Amino acid sequence: MDALFAGLMSGTSLDGVDGVLVDLAGDAPKLIAHSHHPFAPALRDEVLALNTSGADELARAARAAIALAAEYAHCVEALHEQAPGTALRAIGCHGQTVRHCPRDGYTIQLVNGALLAELTGVDVVCDFRSRDIAAGGEGAPLVPAFHQSVFASGDVHRVVVNIGGIANLTDLPADGAVRGFDCGPGNLLLDAWTRQHRNEAFDRNGAWAASGRTIPALLARLRDEEFFSRAPPKSSGRDLFNAAWLAARLGGSEPAVDVQATLLALTAETVADAITRYCATATEIYLCGGGARNTTLVQALAALLAPRKIAITDALGIDAENVEAMAFAWLAARTLASQPGNLPAVTGARGPRILGAIYRA
Repeated sequence: MDALFAGLMSGTSLDGVDGVLVDLAGDAPKLIAHSHHPFAPALRDEVLALNTSGADELARAARAAIALAAEYAHCVEALHEQAPGTALRAIGCHGQTVRHCPRDGYTIQLVNGALLAELTGVDVVCDFRSRDIAAGGEGAPLVPAFHQSVFASGDVHRVVVNIGGIANLTDLPADGAVRGFDCGPGNLLLDAWTRQHRNEAFDRNGAWAASGRTIPALLARLRDEEFFSRAPPKSSGRDLFNAAWLAARLGGSEPAVDVQATLLALTAETVADAITRYCATATEIYLCGGGARNTTLVQALAALLAPRKIAITDALGIDAENVEAMAFAWLAARTLASQPGNLPAVTGARGPRILGAIYRA
């Protein structure tokens, strides 16, 4: 029973909470249950608003953290309903990022860990990023250590690309020299533009983008962002890539559908460029996160990265939507075992660190 952990992830896409119940006793994590709990529109809008400074934001952030704890607790309850009688060792909860400013020495993930422990009666591990930043690191991405544990091969050079709101990659060469970093926007701008112009949460399968045409001049302006040429370690979020960032690069007369096509090209090209530049000998690329189900995006990546094999992490035994939540269950187990959870070669921290704050039930 001590090997059962819940992992909760609510990412930059702001679509809700992904939760997993996972058994970590064996050589490989075993998924017991999974659940997706969508955010109520009012909570989603408030969390999005808290990504920029505003009136009374300290109190609003505290109230949002309370509301998020209730959403996380509902997700844990749903996991219990799928696996009645299971006793959890702990919950690993990433929290909801509203600021990520490692160059200024801080990152903020909204989560009321004490309340989540109170609501669930289970120990909670959260605030995973802060210790890495305190040690001089980027605080992200943190999932490469988990990717190494479950996806690395001693025979094949693989790359795992997580396409959430932000796209990040983990380089897994056969010699074990892991690296990882954020590539740039994943679904974040695509979803925002779709919501603005079609009143839909996302562009299903990239169908709208596929019906448009890439605008070369706009794509060039988007790609001129300094972040893309910066060498890793590096990480990013809504602090940089947001609606204002996009608006500043638009001329104003571009057809909305063509902007969507261009945003998809931006995600595909910046991911492909990062792999070509830093993971040149990789022969297998595995995708996870919500963007792994965007068939238009996957096709664009396959064309840019040919002849490399492109597949979804499902083929390696973990569904694309569950990878990040499972990673935070795994990181929580590392914390409770007093084992480091970061990879200094990924984040740039001064050394391995035990991550997270523990709230006992």
